[in-house]
Amino acid sequence: MTRKKIVAGNWKMNLDYNEGLSLFSEIVNMVKDEITGQQQVVVCPPFIHLHSLVQLAKGTDKVAVGAQNAHQKESGAYTGEVSAKMVKSTGAAYVILGHSERRQYFNEDNQLLSVKAEVALSNGLKPIFCIGETLDEREAEQYFDVIKTQLKEGVFGLSTEQFSQVIIAYEPIWAIGTGKTATAEQAQEIHAFIRNEIADNYNQEVADQTTILYGGSCNPKNAPELFAQLDIDGGLIGGASLKSRDFLDIVKVFN
Repeated sequence: MTRKKIVAGNWKMNLDYNEGLSLFSEIVNMVKDEITGQQQVVVCPPFIHLHSLVQLAKGTDKVAVGAQNAHQKESGAYTGEVSAKMVKSTGAAYVILGHSERRQYFNEDNQLLSVKAEVALSNGLKPIFCIGETLDEREAEQYFDVIKTQLKEGVFGLSTEQFSQVIIAYEPIWAIGTGKTATAEQAQEIHAFIRNEIADNYNQEVADQTTILYGGSCNPKNAPELFAQLDIDGGLIGGASLKSRDFLDIVKVFN
């Protein structure tokens, strides 16, 4: 079985309701016109867009919609929060968990994220589970230990069946929105390490089938070299996903 190639766009806290509809309509039409491969496109907008974008995507199975977060509880007195069940009810299929911004600004740790992953899966969502090291950790050469711990405490408690629904996204935190990018060799080294850890924790077959995305200032210029690496199966795209042409040029690398 060949691994699924995925290019996911993370809009972060950008675009009002009408701007989001406009951009997504452009993306869907361009995918229909230009995408000839088997790659999956996933767009992760703010919560306000989810239901409407799912409706707009109905004409193509190549475009799916995901949320950028979901709460760890099923329901309750958590003003301002959105549950995995709510996300699923919009028709969304994916959810980003553990993005470095959530870890940094909202103090989400591995233990919390392991609960979020379980809850997302039990509600039929596929987690795009983010891991990665800071600049200090990279310079101190602690990055293998950091990533191993994030995997072990975050998702390796899942059953084999559950884990088979998880997409891993490696985001070197020092390369997000900074314009710095890990070299293709640096990225491949970490992706291969992640796949090896998955094989050690589950088995080689599970490891071979797990989609691992690169997320760290990926753009149309560097995507071909990054995506050509043996263990890089696509990207989690930030800034470039807000421009339909840039985003599609990244998706087209897999044509």
